[in-house]
Amino acid sequence: MNLLVTVLTETDAHELAPLIMPPLAFAGIAVAVFAALGFVTWSYRDVANRHSNKSAKGGHDAHGAGH
Repeated sequence: MNLLVTVLTETDAHELAPLIMPPLAFAGIAVAVFAALGFVTWSYRDVANRHSNKSAKGGHDAHGAGH
């Protein structure tokens, strides 16, 4: 335990690698990425109901492809 305390107290802030951006910039990028992914997910809402005539026939389309 003494070794851990010694190592932690001897570590200087200048020895750590500096960040290339402020920490809030990383958070802003993460929020932007999640918002973009959320928009993509939201854009696919109600896709299954766009072709209700196909779902009424048991899920297969008229020409038998099954897609």
